[in-house]
Amino acid sequence: MITGIKGVRIRRAAAVVVTTGALVAGGALTTPAQAAAAPTVSAKGAFMLDSTTGSTLYSKYADTKRPMASTTKIMTARVVLAIPDVNLDTKVTIKQAYRDYVAAKGASSADLKTGDKVTVRQLLHAMMLPSGSDAAMALADKFGTGTTVAARTKNFIAKMNKKAEALGLTNTHFDSFDGNSTQNTNYTTPRDLARLTRSAMTFSTFAGIVKKPSTVQYAPTSTGGTRKYTWYNTNQLLGSYSGAIGVKTGTNTPSGPCLVFAATRNGKTVVGVLLNDTNRYTDAAKLMDYAFGSTTASTMQLRTLPAGAQRD
Repeated sequence: MITGIKGVRIRRAAAVVVTTGALVAGGALTTPAQAAAAPTVSAKGAFMLDSTTGSTLYSKYADTKRPMASTTKIMTARVVLAIPDVNLDTKVTIKQAYRDYVAAKGASSADLKTGDKVTVRQLLHAMMLPSGSDAAMALADKFGTGTTVAARTKNFIAKMNKKAEALGLTNTHFDSFDGNSTQNTNYTTPRDLARLTRSAMTFSTFAGIVKKPSTVQYAPTSTGGTRKYTWYNTNQLLGSYSGAIGVKTGTNTPSGPCLVFAATRNGKTVVGVLLNDTNRYTDAAKLMDYAFGSTTASTMQLRTLPAGAQRD
């Protein structure tokens, strides 16, 4: 039982209430080929699937609804990338409203500067690596419909829910574009989130972004100059666990530490979810070892983030 969160910086966020759902028994439901004992994880909810077949590899309270913090941004990216003929090189001018939102919520930030012209592709990097809520808001504002920022972002959130419905994610609902819940109704389940991620990873742009430990991007400023942005991926499994290819961290007060992870070894790809897990990286490694028949978790050394890099 998780009794507290140590060593994790918790961002201030709008309160999210855990929404109860149907419980399933903890532990593994499907044993991988190596028939090893299923690991025990600290997560309140966990799920892992084989990305090729969709078959369940591990399940713990997989259908219980829980808040998921910034892992919400997986859906934000999924909606953008599914827009027909979306031009990822379209430039978006950063508004002060995006910076104000981050400050008001105490949210993670890509530190996008007002007036800079950043491409949609760069915004996806800014959202998925340093978990920039400013970038998430910029994407929602760009691709939502309405006459104001508030109306456009609300419309975009409606598109997120429509996509969840289309994907059959019946235990998922969004009330925000970044996981900072506004109405206590931003939730998912480990199973739904894994299925969403499996879908998102079929987009080469998404898969290419989330596997990067860091990126350097350049954008024109409002005064005609050029700004250099350096963003580090908050997912410390990258560069730490052999074969790790993503995907997204998330942490806020109601959600606890969350992690969506993926890895490929010997042609086998797995996708997993840990919700409210104080040992998320170790537990992810244990689950992947279980799937791959390896013992990497016992010797894994986590990649350290530079001073000043976002933590999520």
